[in-house]
Amino acid sequence: MSVPEYQAFFLPLLLLAADGAEHRSSEAVDRLADQFRLTDEDLRELLPSGNQTKLVNRVGWAKTYLTKAGLLESAGYGRYRITDRGQSVLEEKPATIDAKFLTRYSEFKKFRATTEAEGDESKGSEETAYTPEESLEASYLRLRRQLAAELLAIMKSCSPRFFEKLVVDLLVAMGYGGSRKDAGEAIGHSGDEGIDGIIKEDKLGLDVVYIQAKRWGSTVGRPVVHAFAGSLEGQRARRGVLITTSQFSQDAKDFVNRIEKRIVLMDGEQLAQLMIDHGVGVTEVATYAVKRVDSDYFIE
Repeated sequence: MSVPEYQAFFLPLLLLAADGAEHRSSEAVDRLADQFRLTDEDLRELLPSGNQTKLVNRVGWAKTYLTKAGLLESAGYGRYRITDRGQSVLEEKPATIDAKFLTRYSEFKKFRATTEAEGDESKGSEETAYTPEESLEASYLRLRRQLAAELLAIMKSCSPRFFEKLVVDLLVAMGYGGSRKDAGEAIGHSGDEGIDGIIKEDKLGLDVVYIQAKRWGSTVGRPVVHAFAGSLEGQRARRGVLITTSQFSQDAKDFVNRIEKRIVLMDGEQLAQLMIDHGVGVTEVATYAVKRVDSDYFIE
């Protein structure tokens, strides 16, 4: 099974604290992982940002929600205990506890009013299935996908010459070739044995990478990749990058894994995502910094 959504941890987390003692958040994570029989793969599952595991994030937000509802209280950084209100809830023997259940408490309703749109707690939809970090990252990924689609559409309509320049700009931004002038030594020489560009792999020019970048509309198959490999042989080159605005067939991908030459296949989606990552053809609109408590600062 995968890591449950964060509301699934409300009742189990409260039950873990039923003894009235102080508990550590790290202990709760371990015990809940055992209780839900999570696999090693589940425990390693990260948020899209890669900064935290889903389990730690979701248990942390479950503790936050229970605390905001007054069922748990902080006992110092990383520690918590049950409150009298929490004990009263357990005496009711609820089958489950979710965000809608917690809206009976004014403190929780006030908390939700400052973090979510009015009425979210009663939807039971996607918004309540994810923690705030997950919702933020999901929105960010949706924006990236939209931007990537726009970039791809523009690339397919630009001239071949401009597209070749764009590819070299990207490779330079990624750290290849030193200056823009050095990078595109053979750019645009489309008749030169199928090689569109040559870029230095390092700033000293000890090795070079040959580039072929085409705005193909249909899936690129093995024959095109085979021809590119032959072009590298003619140049006595060991490395090449074949770039398209479309996709590569599985046969083409299998082919490059079997040959001695090191050929990287970059499809349109990868190309657009790398442009976003390295700031080529895009401009920054807004930046949001997500911060957490610095526990070292509060050590007395």
